[in-house]
Amino acid sequence: MSGAQREKHEAILDSAFEIFGQKGFYETKISDITEHAGIAKGTMYLYFKSKEELFMAVTRRDWDTFLRNLNYRVKHVDGLLPKLRQVAEHHLEYYYERKSHGKIFFHAPNNDSELMKMMHGFLTRYMATVKDVLEEAGMPDPDFYAKAFIGMLDRLKMDILFEGEFTREQLELRVDQTVRLFLRGSEGELN
Repeated sequence: MSGAQREKHEAILDSAFEIFGQKGFYETKISDITEHAGIAKGTMYLYFKSKEELFMAVTRRDWDTFLRNLNYRVKHVDGLLPKLRQVAEHHLEYYYERKSHGKIFFHAPNNDSELMKMMHGFLTRYMATVKDVLEEAGMPDPDFYAKAFIGMLDRLKMDILFEGEFTREQLELRVDQTVRLFLRGSEGELN
């Protein structure tokens, strides 16, 4: 792909993310995306055969960026607490930065086997990163605890996406509380 083609490809993906995020998959029309991108409808079809293929490309790019940034953050700190803090911050900041685009997460194509396969791959890679952090620290049953930690964070994303007034300060508090609860349990909260 030439430089101009790459730019147009990225502009289409950026516009698609914006529109899918605001309207959801089913309410989005290709014309909405092409108008936002400032291109002709036919030009979009030179890059993507269908709305489903475009949605997959947007999602893949977003998830690949998520994992690349997570791995970078985790590799640049030492110790279990700082690494878990990086995971928690990254997870919650990801949704905080996209809270005005929540429909991309909840209004996606139903029963799309390719999307489900891609999601499974993303979750497997995400889980492996957290599992590696826990294994490195000598945590027993790191697979279970990786699932538990991500599960806690995933529940908190709902507060971010559905509470309109969720603030950066609340995000930081939730990161601290989640990491502390995960590492120490609730015993310290009861005293």
